[in-house]
Amino acid sequence: MHARNLHAREPGDPILALWLITSWAAQGRQSHKPEMNEYGKSDSPIVPTNLTNNTTQVAAESREERGLAKGNTTNLTHSGRRAGQGVPSGLDRVRKVAISDKEAKFTALLHHVDLNRLRTAYQAINPKAATGVDKVTWEDYGKDLEANLRNLHQRLHNGSYHPSPSRRAYILKADGRKRPLGIATLEDKIVQRAMVEVLNAIYEVDFCGFSYGFRPGRSPHNALDALATGISRKKVNWILEADICDFFTKLDHTWLRRFLEHRIADKRVLRLIDKWLNAGVIEDGRWAASGQGAPQGASASPLLANIYLHYVFDRWVRQWRHRYAHGDVIVVRFADDFVCGFEYETDAKQFFADLHARFAKFNLELHPEKTRLIEFGRYAARRRAASGLSKPETFDFLGFTHICGKTRNGRFWLRRITISKRMRTKLQAVKDQLKLRRHRPIPEQGEWLASVVRGHLAYYAVPGNIDAVSAFRTQVTRYWMKSLRRRSQKTSLTWVRMDRLATRWLPPVRVLHPYPEQRFDVRTLGKSPVR
Repeated sequence: MHARNLHAREPGDPILALWLITSWAAQGRQSHKPEMNEYGKSDSPIVPTNLTNNTTQVAAESREERGLAKGNTTNLTHSGRRAGQGVPSGLDRVRKVAISDKEAKFTALLHHVDLNRLRTAYQAINPKAATGVDKVTWEDYGKDLEANLRNLHQRLHNGSYHPSPSRRAYILKADGRKRPLGIATLEDKIVQRAMVEVLNAIYEVDFCGFSYGFRPGRSPHNALDALATGISRKKVNWILEADICDFFTKLDHTWLRRFLEHRIADKRVLRLIDKWLNAGVIEDGRWAASGQGAPQGASASPLLANIYLHYVFDRWVRQWRHRYAHGDVIVVRFADDFVCGFEYETDAKQFFADLHARFAKFNLELHPEKTRLIEFGRYAARRRAASGLSKPETFDFLGFTHICGKTRNGRFWLRRITISKRMRTKLQAVKDQLKLRRHRPIPEQGEWLASVVRGHLAYYAVPGNIDAVSAFRTQVTRYWMKSLRRRSQKTSLTWVRMDRLATRWLPPVRVLHPYPEQRFDVRTLGKSPVR
């Protein structure tokens, strides 16, 4: 995109969300860049570029240069477990004020957490979700739902509501370490979900377009599409793959409170968030204080994390690009994982050094093993071959290994395949479960395996990854055959019969996702072939 065409575009284009335009520094505008204060807030006025949202417009796209396709902005969702942005929320005025006045502070928000919103939050909770320290299940709470919600609403508004400590649990990560989770009680989940819906009316207007993690109307594949489009269409020669080390456990409460006070002036809401953060955790029957961090697994934690990184990273990187970059810069962030692309190596190295200093100020640090700068892009293979180097390195993002590939006619193609470690971990989990289900009826085993394979295909069946997903289905079939054969020493199970079982129960392998640039354009330009 040429600079002369930039201002002809509508404010709302996800290309800006990626910051896929030539840097202002290259246009000699360094002297006009706004300064930032210690809170990540500009000391000089910034002209807002957001479109005015209506009730049903997806606010997640409001920072992007092009809006969503018109057909995608008017979808309504029904109340219940899958309630979404289309649900009438009574927050229209809050959203309009947040759009029109970027400096507005909201002094009265808690009254929006009414009985209807609490009821909708309860219905949105998974009935099979793990229970908190009080062991109250979704079904138990629903036996006298209206009375329980009225009592909760009264305690919430008269100040007598006090969150319970989270129950500590652990899940294994891909690298063998354990990820700590904080499981809240059912009432805490209800209040947090309701409060998050209210706060989203404000912050979905403020958040940058390249932020995709845990936001309404956005998915990991939206982030993957944006990244692939940026690498393919812009001058990206260097990639910074980054991960914030133990972000959720190191989130600084003092800084978070300062960031919240930029927009929230309702003392009751701020006290409520403080109560959640300071409720502590219970592990092995012992209570422990939580002086920093936010419990992973809590309904409010993703939003609080996005608010923290919005001020620490998103706003900073936006102004860094304007002030210091001399070439194209792209950014895609999903929660605490992000990828940055640069046209020039000097820009990449300067950004890397400045990022370390920026994070240190806010008690954050980059993971030393998961953060690296690599040469990557359409010209990387040619340049490295000319220098006598090996093929370009690869990088991982959101479950996929990204590779500098080529099409049949020799053109650059960003190929994405399943991360091998992720697939091995998943297959091992399937193998372990088959041992436990070995003597159950074959139809029961088949239905369970079908759901496993179907879920894997739903995420990983992207163009260029058909071999990896086929290998996953084949290996699941092998494990299933081995498990069935061990049910008896006189088995008659042959591969011919096993093929019939796999065909009967396991879904066939096929590509389920379009090419990323196509979906990106449909989502942002309205080029849907069905309209």
